[in-house]
Amino acid sequence: MKKTILITALLTIVFTSVIAQMIPTSVKITVRNDLGALESGVKVSLYKNKEDYEKSVNAEFAGSTDAKGTVYFQNLTQLNYYVGAEKGDKNNFGAGEKLDALTANRVNKVTIIISE
Repeated sequence: MKKTILITALLTIVFTSVIAQMIPTSVKITVRNDLGALESGVKVSLYKNKEDYEKSVNAEFAGSTDAKGTVYFQNLTQLNYYVGAEKGDKNNFGAGEKLDALTANRVNKVTIIISE
């Protein structure tokens, strides 16, 4: 009985570890406007530092939101990325600029608000 429990526990630990390594560290960003509506076609960029973010240069990752207002970035490192989100005259400058530290081997989820 003890052997069965020990083997089951060991297999569970190994299986969990393997699955965790298969899931890349990623972030799913949802963009909404100041009225709460989802915003498609928003250019979203991730920056490693504040200087690059403020100058809008050297983005580590960039993409545009889909029809559901989301953009997905994967294979990230565990950093506090700065997020730039722009569409026309709307952006997130001055609010919601820096992500909390990402959790490794998970899909981290964030909502960004853009306004004029």
